[in-house]
Amino acid sequence: MPLTPEDIVGVLEGRGWEAEIVKAADMEGMIDVCPKGILKCVDGRGSDNEAMAGPKMAGGIYAIAHNRHTTSIEGLKAITKEVAAKGHVPSVHGDHSSDMMGCGFFKLWLTGRFDDMGYPRPEFDADQGAKAVKEAGGFIEMHRGSHEEKVVLINLVENKTLQPQEDDQRFIVDGWAAGKFDLDVPNFLVAAAATVEMLGGPKKAKIIVA
Repeated sequence: MPLTPEDIVGVLEGRGWEAEIVKAADMEGMIDVCPKGILKCVDGRGSDNEAMAGPKMAGGIYAIAHNRHTTSIEGLKAITKEVAAKGHVPSVHGDHSSDMMGCGFFKLWLTGRFDDMGYPRPEFDADQGAKAVKEAGGFIEMHRGSHEEKVVLINLVENKTLQPQEDDQRFIVDGWAAGKFDLDVPNFLVAAAATVEMLGGPKKAKIIVA
């Protein structure tokens, strides 16, 4: 049984979130995914990258590795190439204050905050991961500023996404993209929710449907 939007609301409410289902037509700023856009992190901050029309996943391509329990550099490079083969620009990111440890999702994964959810830790650090992604043809994005996200947008409309707004931040999770990479979708979404919780983000979500 595929996960319904109502299921997602139920899971989030069970974790103490406020969640509602909204129509894509009522959401400002929905855009078509563009092959030149990077598959990037859900991070809502400003960035040195302007190719924002790619799918958004926690940690960029780290979300795929995490969901599949891929912990090796070789596995990460293979995922980088797979993302490119499926028509997206693979990426991971750092930020201007913590360098490559500036991705909160990767930091949580590396430091064992997902251990109790059954995810093995990566065998590489943030710099090694970024180097591997770059060597395999991926893009390294750098974010700036502090996290001020007010809401989590979980988009279920295939081949659509939203662009981050530096002055009105929100976490953007393209739930449909998890299916494109044959990920365990419930685990993907719960890991994204847990990430927001552990980073002290807003427990408030809008689930976007067609």
